[in-house]
Amino acid sequence: MEGKMSGGVDTNETILSKLRSKYADKPWNETLQLVRRCMDKSKTDSRTSELYLRCLGRLHEELNVSSLTAMVSRLEMIAKQRGLGSHRSPTETTCYLTSDMFYLEVLLLPGGDVEDVKVAHHGEAPVSWEPLLTLLRSKRFDDFSMKLDCLSSLYNIIGDNETKIKVYTALQHLERDLLKISQLPRPLIDHDLHVDTILNGRIGKVTLQREGNPLSIKYYISPYDLLTDNDDAECKVALVVAGASDSTHRLQMTSLIQKPPIINSEGLPVFLPLDNVTSEVLPACFFLKLQPPLPMLSSFIHKMDQITEMNLCETDLQWLPFPWLLKASLGETSCSDYLEKMPISLCLFQTTRCMVMCWQLLRHQAAINTLLSSFITPHRPSEGSEPDLHCEVLPESDSSFSVSFPLHESDCLGVLLVNVKDSHQITCRLFTPCSKDLSIDEYIMRVLKRCMCIPLVMRAICRRLAQNGSSVLVSKQPSWNLTF
Repeated sequence: MEGKMSGGVDTNETILSKLRSKYADKPWNETLQLVRRCMDKSKTDSRTSELYLRCLGRLHEELNVSSLTAMVSRLEMIAKQRGLGSHRSPTETTCYLTSDMFYLEVLLLPGGDVEDVKVAHHGEAPVSWEPLLTLLRSKRFDDFSMKLDCLSSLYNIIGDNETKIKVYTALQHLERDLLKISQLPRPLIDHDLHVDTILNGRIGKVTLQREGNPLSIKYYISPYDLLTDNDDAECKVALVVAGASDSTHRLQMTSLIQKPPIINSEGLPVFLPLDNVTSEVLPACFFLKLQPPLPMLSSFIHKMDQITEMNLCETDLQWLPFPWLLKASLGETSCSDYLEKMPISLCLFQTTRCMVMCWQLLRHQAAINTLLSSFITPHRPSEGSEPDLHCEVLPESDSSFSVSFPLHESDCLGVLLVNVKDSHQITCRLFTPCSKDLSIDEYIMRVLKRCMCIPLVMRAICRRLAQNGSSVLVSKQPSWNLTF
């Protein structure tokens, strides 16, 4: 607020002096009520609405929420900040925060305490939501506001109400089909059901949409992390959402899985065609948001484009040497800003069928990344010391690579050829003049599938050769310095 000078006197200072003298003798409660009434008044000037909301937010943060009126006022302020509507029940004991696609029902007690918080998605009955209730009872209003933002992001759809409802309906049918596919009977491969579902399930471990979070699918986890009981083991996760698109796409408006499901030779259901009965053309598409971002080879990106019949990312990709991207994804280099230019969302508009085909590619790429990343370590040789051995990794094709390394304490060179046909079909062969063991390839293949860690495989090779009486002697666990 800028004040004008009148006869050398700042008008702002004059106004403040008058306000101080006017309210100096009034009780604080009366002044506070006036401030609240002013805060409740609507502001129609869009040019100052952002500043206005910031000022209101600051005032609300300073005011203690200790009454019914104060709690309602704070909820209404949060609704304004998040672009939501709000209104009170006739009894003023319930506050509603509303949008086109959902609403919150906050039940309040006379003293201002929160009795319950219910969330109703479009076309669904209100359901109590414990996380939001806990946040409001503990007066963690910033966290409550962030949860509302997550909830709103589920409906990040541009268009009128009818379009938003149709896109959300399509997303619900997609989610139900994905859940059905994940629950189809299949043989158990791993003794741990959770791990088996992630690594060997048809699409992975499905977690339904809840608490403002979209449906998520865990599709890969490193076997090495499972072997070492790594508490920081990170699952590869894809979030399934719907969003606006520059062009229209045909989205399913019903389940595409027949009843009962007809299973094809690949163990997947036969999907109904997308036609005028089962689908509708809408200005939207489905997205897979990968967490964390998955460094992808250009050939895999092109394969993904062919499956989805659209570009993987609408913005230009920053093509970089693949080792750089792997190191950046592990936080091992300062080029993490490059990684942000890699795609983290996959646009899918052929519904369930496209998604199922994409999972195989994502797992395939994740398996390759896991093997190559096993060379990358945060540990560095101390100053003046050198690693025991060096190895060289060379690409042989899009899904195969070779590792050349000297066998410890011998003059022999070993070359390990690794071929990753997909995430489940991984083969390897050892080429070396130091061994005539015909079963060594089968042995190292079992080790590789068990740990998915190339350095461990190389150590296992050295031990195997030593046990068989070859010229290789292993006095200690060797370490390797990697060259891509």
